[in-house]
Order: sequence, then C-alpha cells, then structure tokens
Amino acid sequence: MTSPEGFSRGVIDVGVDLREGYADVGGATLHYVEAGDGPLVVLLHGFPEFWYGWRLQIAPLVQAGLRVVAPDLRGYNLSSGPEDFAEYTADKLAADIHGLIRERGAESALVVGHDWGGSVAWTLAMLHPDAVDRLVILNAAHPRRLNEGLRNPRQLERSWYFFYFQPMNEPERHARRDDWKFFKRFLRDARPPYTEQELAHYVEAWSQPTAVTSMINYYRAAVRLGSKQEIRPVSAPTLVIWGERDRYLGRKLAEPHHEDVPNLDRVERLPNASHWVHHDEAEHVNELLVGFLTPAGAGQRNR
Repeated sequence: MTSPEGFSRGVIDVGVDLREGYADVGGATLHYVEAGDGPLVVLLHGFPEFWYGWRLQIAPLVQAGLRVVAPDLRGYNLSSGPEDFAEYTADKLAADIHGLIRERGAESALVVGHDWGGSVAWTLAMLHPDAVDRLVILNAAHPRRLNEGLRNPRQLERSWYFFYFQPMNEPERHARRDDWKFFKRFLRDARPPYTEQELAHYVEAWSQPTAVTSMINYYRAAVRLGSKQEIRPVSAPTLVIWGERDRYLGRKLAEPHHEDVPNLDRVERLPNASHWVHHDEAEHVNELLVGFLTPAGAGQRNR
C-alpha cells in the first residue's frame, strides 16, 4: 500500500499533532489517525468522507482529555478494500472496529458515528456491547427505523442512490467523471460550503486505487444482502445528534424505538444543520460530544 507519509501530517492541519498508523483487524487493514491521551474515543465517518470528516472534532476532544482514533473505514482512502461486495456487510464492518479498539490497546471505547459510520456504530453496539462505553450517533437511523422508513415512498425517494449504485462498474465511471462532480454533489448542502482545499483532500481520498468501488460496495451489500444480524437492544448510554435539514434521511428516522435503545439520553435536533451536521455546526456538536463523553462535561451539563 502506498505510504501515507505527509498525507495527514502537515498537509492536513487539524489543530493538534496526529499520529498515524495501520491496524490489521483480520478482514481488513485499517488506516487511522490518532491524537491525545486518556479514554479512547473512536470516530467513524460516513459516505463519501474519510477520517478527515472529523477534522473539526479531533482537537476539541483531545483538549477535553480524550484519546481520539479516527480510522478510514474498510475500503476508504488508505484502508484496504476487499473486491467482493459481500465483504461490506454491517457485521463485518463492526468487527473491524471491534478489532481496532483491541489493537489500540483497549477493551472498550466511546464510539461516535456519522452516516455509514453511524450504521457501523449501531451494529457494533448491538453485536459487541462490551466494547462500547457510550455511543453518539449523528444522522444515522437505527437499523429498525431505517427498515421502517424505506417502506415509505418519500424515504425511498430520498434514498435513491442506494439503488443507483447497484450495477457494477457504471457507477464508478460516473463518480470519476468531471473531477468527481457526482460525489461532490453529495456534500452540496453543507453550510458553510466545503472549500476547494477541503474538496481537494476528498478527491485525493476518492482517487486511491480501490476506494471508489469499495465505497459503492457498502450500498451493494446493503441492498443485495440486507441485514443478516439480529437486532438486539443497545445497552450503552446513547446520544443522537440530528441535523434537521438532512436531504437523505427524514426527521422521523432520528428517534429509535425505546426497546431498541433503552438507555437513550436524548435526541438533540439541530434545526439549521444539514446531513453534514458535524461540519455545519461544529462548535455546537463539539459541546454536545464533550458534554456527553467526558465526566467533566457531564458535570457541567448537570449543574
């Protein structure tokens, strides 16, 4: 695999020094960046991002006393990507993160996930409950809620790209055209808009040799294979943060069923944020994360 030397140090400045490495987690080799010391928090990005999607969260979490690990999910950016779309089911993606937590020397972690990273986080918390101390979900529906939502014609319309990505090869060709215009359009609702420099980092990540097919394979696996694991209650205390201007997920999908998430702290709705809530309202999101994930933050919240 091409060395990432200089890719995430110096070229990408997130406000703190980053350590980076690779973790062999069995089914894949995950590239990650790491910063800080203290309790471990794992940040899981969504489509079409990579670890860089958390650039505005890493420093505040480190300054709050946490050790941040932000991986590239299986197949994204510098992480390895199996060719077979069947290798991208939610249980295998969750097993990657379970392995990453262990590889980084911990038995459990605070886990934060957005979009596909949120789906992985939900599955990790269901299948490996001892590995998740606290869970934060940003604009990612609980699996039961998503399955219910997809029975609604309006949500099916919102989720059109799940089905657009099903043919082999043509979606990849479309994605690469016109300097990745198609993938960039998924980010268009962000306010403030992504800068040219930020988009250049995304283009570099999308341009890694196997990345585009791996990214699309998440959707092929979801539609063709569905969810094979049993839905189990999430025991970890859970916070849901939801940008209400989400183009892709309806507002009703924010609320998980009580029996599925009995320790739900709350659903925090941000009315002016898009699907890219951690970008749009980074300061607010960071306050919520620190308040929920750290003892000091919890103490301030409860005053």
